[in-house]
Amino acid sequence: MTIRVLLADDQALLRSAFRVLVDSEPDMEVVGEASDGAQAARLAKERRADVVLMDIRMPGTDGLAATRLISEDPELAHVRVVILTTFEVDDYVVRSLRAGASGFLGKGSEPEELLSAIRIAAAGDALLSPAATKGLIARFLAQGDDDGRAPVGSERLDALTGREREVLVQVAGGHSNDEIAERLAVSPLTVKTHVNRAMAKLGARDRAQLVVIAYESGLVRPRMD
Repeated sequence: MTIRVLLADDQALLRSAFRVLVDSEPDMEVVGEASDGAQAARLAKERRADVVLMDIRMPGTDGLAATRLISEDPELAHVRVVILTTFEVDDYVVRSLRAGASGFLGKGSEPEELLSAIRIAAAGDALLSPAATKGLIARFLAQGDDDGRAPVGSERLDALTGREREVLVQVAGGHSNDEIAERLAVSPLTVKTHVNRAMAKLGARDRAQLVVIAYESGLVRPRMD
């Protein structure tokens, strides 16, 4: 199945470069380009995009607001947002994850990383690639939330079984299903089932959201080393 990609960046030159890269892949196609967040949210619906590559800093409606518009629209529940940023150490990155993004990549990432991130996001089965993602979430959640959202209480996790909590801790550690299966001595399919059930119970769109919930609820404590 072809992955339908929408490019959202206010720099036409970057959009052109991303288009050439994405369209060169047999399993992907660029279905639209947006120069601001409002246009990105509109085109995501009109063009039936699967993945939006979203610049975080754009005039007018920025990438953060656009991500929230997409994630809060029931008709766009299948759409995954990958945030592209020049600065990987950026509190907007974590705010975007909270808003519903699946993860982020630095604009200086290698082409193979970007293409891999698109495929991973479309599959919805892994946190996006930079190892820094987990550390960023830990750092900024430790500093508190300033985006007006109510913090996630630990009682939200009461719906999870003991095994689902164990799996959630491992997901927050950045481990894949295969790695979790080996750590917990179960099959990868069993892990996938637990992850899917945890996502459903917690209202998480994907694994990136599970990581944020794990930190916000206090199930996993930020490490500042």
